[in-house]
Parts: sequence; structure tokens; C-alpha cells
Amino acid sequence: MKGKLILILLAVLLLGAVSLAESESAPSNNTIPSIGDLLKVADKATTNAEEGKDWSAPIKLVIVFTGLALLPSLLVITTSFTRIVIVMSFARRALGTQNIPPTMAIIGLSLFLTLFTMAPTFSKINTTAVQPYLQETLAFEEAWTTSSQALKEFMLSQCRESALGLFLEMADVRMPENPFDLGMHIVIPAFVISEFQTAFEIGCLLYIPFLLIDLVIANILLSAGMMMMPPSMISMPFKLILFILVDGWSMLAKNLCLGFQ
Repeated sequence: MKGKLILILLAVLLLGAVSLAESESAPSNNTIPSIGDLLKVADKATTNAEEGKDWSAPIKLVIVFTGLALLPSLLVITTSFTRIVIVMSFARRALGTQNIPPTMAIIGLSLFLTLFTMAPTFSKINTTAVQPYLQETLAFEEAWTTSSQALKEFMLSQCRESALGLFLEMADVRMPENPFDLGMHIVIPAFVISEFQTAFEIGCLLYIPFLLIDLVIANILLSAGMMMMPPSMISMPFKLILFILVDGWSMLAKNLCLGFQ
């Protein structure tokens, strides 16, 4: 029962990625599962094969709404969303534009960049777990194990050895020969800590050129005797000009996406 609920939650998570690759004519081994396939997974998983009866409609609704409630947490802790949204927030604060771009726009851009960077992982889950399960060539437990291994592979590729070692030490667990044998209770927090560390490093590097502009403007105002004039009011247009000239948002999005390859 627990495994079925987890796979249903994973299916709900994949619903958001369908917009990246909804093509009926595309080969099934190179696409993210369609909405129809994911609904079939949920319906198939909630069917009692022995008795030939489905779960009642209220129970299915409870499962669906529970999945939707847990979706933000799953998205934040198991995908590239954390790093992307933190870096985007750092960029906005470094520019000093207060709430421009709006928070909703930052989260929306981060979400679609997350879907873009996670597309290969979702495609692998579709090929190795979802489609075989729908075709009844793979048992439910095996499908869940395969999909979780694909997600674990992504997280381990981004984990820092120091973060992974920290949680191994706290859990009093030795590093296995095969990292895929590690439990999710170790991999997930190590992945999140690694993403925080990487995001803050990128944020610090983003701040440096804008900080230099602030220092130059502050020195100029001090030399001119305009000590009451806030340097941020004068420096912000120069920050914006610099960011526009280097095509900052495109460069930022490109490097964030390439960082997960």
C-alpha cells in the first residue's frame, strides 16, 4: 500500500512536466509520460486486482488531493528547483530592484527551468518504469524501485561528498560499494544541503560586480560632498545597464541548466 501511494505521488509530480514533451507521434522511449498515461497509472494502482474492484471514488480523491498537497515539497527537495530559485532570488537582490521581477515570476521561471533540467530524468522514468508498468511487463514494486533509482541517480550526481559523508556519519552508516544502495533518508538531505551550498556560492559570485558598482558610486558621492544621497538610488541604473549589456537573465538561465548536466 505504501509503495503504491508513493508512486501515485510521483505520477502527480510528473504531471507538471508533460508540457515539455506532449507529442503523440514521438517515440515513447524519448518522451515524458503523457497525462493519460499518468492517470492510467493512478487508476491501475488503486485497483484491487484480486477482487476486480476499484477503490471507492472518495478514497481516490483523498489520494489525489494528498498528492497535490505534497507536490510542492517533493518538487523542492528532490529536483533542481531549490538551486535555481535561490540563485534567481540572489540575482534580484543583487540588482536592488526590490520586487522586480515579481516573486511569482521568479518562481514560475524557476519551475520551468526545473522541468527543463529534469526532463532527461523524467524521460528515463517513463521509459524504464511507467510504460513497462502500463504494459504489465513490470510489477508495481519493481516499477517503483526503478523510478526511485532514476531519481536517486540524479540526486547523487549533484551531492557533495562532504554533505553525503556528514549524514553517513550522523546515521552511523558506512559508505556502501554501490552508492545506489544508500537510503533516501540519507540521499535527500545530503542533496538539499549540497544544493544550498552551491546556490549560495553562485549568489556570492553574483554579488561581487554589483557590490563594486555600489562602492564606486559611494566614493564618488562622498568626494562630491553628497553624503545624504543614498548610493543605491544612483547605482541601480548602472547595475541594470550592466546586467542588460551582458544579457544577464539568459546567461544565468544557461549556466544554471548546464550546471546539472
